[in-house]
Amino acid sequence: MNIPRPTIPEPRVTARLLADPHLAPLWALLRVYVGYEWLTAGWGKITNPAGVWVGEKAGAAVTGFFHGALTKTGGEHPDVQGWYAWFLQHVAMPNAALFSYLVAYGELFVGGALILGLFTGVAAFFGGFLNANFLLAGAVSTNPVLFILATWLVLGWRVA
Repeated sequence: MNIPRPTIPEPRVTARLLADPHLAPLWALLRVYVGYEWLTAGWGKITNPAGVWVGEKAGAAVTGFFHGALTKTGGEHPDVQGWYAWFLQHVAMPNAALFSYLVAYGELFVGGALILGLFTGVAAFFGGFLNANFLLAGAVSTNPVLFILATWLVLGWRVA
């Protein structure tokens, strides 16, 4: 028996903002900006002359980042929650070299894909995932803005 599936029409405002090809240039600017931020961050890590992200000293920089995050776990309102501190101590730090490569090349690939417009929704999702992890580790910087923009790019992938 063929049961008809109810469909929910997309609201006009979201159709206009997230799927209208007339807004593609705006989405492209946003996509290229976020991609540039990721590409330059990853490139800086990969080409770091000290080799603390990739190379013979891989993991040194990310270990310092993890230690800094762990110092933010105390107090009444910690910047880093206990469960994330556990993850950093027991999963990330013992595998610091692997995480170092994942961060450096992840940033580079997310940036390149966004700039080229390849797999925009997927690339933006992984960029947002990186931002969320940096935020969970207590690193604010540009992460809240890039997380918001990545979320928008995930939603507007059809025309971004």
